[in-house]
Amino acid sequence: MIRTNLSTRPFYNERIVRMWMIVVAVAVLAATAFNVARIIKYSSSDTRLATQASRDEARATDLRQQAARLRATVDARQVDFASEDARQANELIDRRTFSWTELFNRFETTLPDDVRITQVRPRIDREHGFLLTIMVAAKSVDEVNTFIENLESSGAFVNVRPVDERPDEQGLIMSTLEAVYVPSTGKPGVRAGAVRR
Repeated sequence: MIRTNLSTRPFYNERIVRMWMIVVAVAVLAATAFNVARIIKYSSSDTRLATQASRDEARATDLRQQAARLRATVDARQVDFASEDARQANELIDRRTFSWTELFNRFETTLPDDVRITQVRPRIDREHGFLLTIMVAAKSVDEVNTFIENLESSGAFVNVRPVDERPDEQGLIMSTLEAVYVPSTGKPGVRAGAVRR
């Protein structure tokens, strides 16, 4: 078999090379088209986001100006009057929710036999809640101290302390006590952690 090429111009099979070149060109064109599409998409998205950001910035500036105008129109005295009215309303609500029955039931379980309560005055304190002034009559100071210990051990009375002690005409010890009272229902606005020990 003769393997030499005797033609004056040798014939080469160029079809495979052309086919590979066309495949590469198509791949390059597809990649280019994909990249151009992405650039156009991201460019329009970037433009849209920049426009939205500038609109949001303008709106924020406008809202800040409106807030400054509104703050300028608010009268500080009116705010003080409103807060004072709200405080008084809250005190009235708190007084209405104060349970005398619960308080006297607690006194009944903590009161020693030879001590009697002559007067109880509750008042509302912003920091502590219900403050009680309790006037008692007892035969001795030890009985008053026992009453104080009983009140504190009940968990419903905190910071019980004598304010005044004096004997009366019959020889009884008249003692005035102050205590923070924490009802079992609690009180809105009073921090239990600040009152309880």
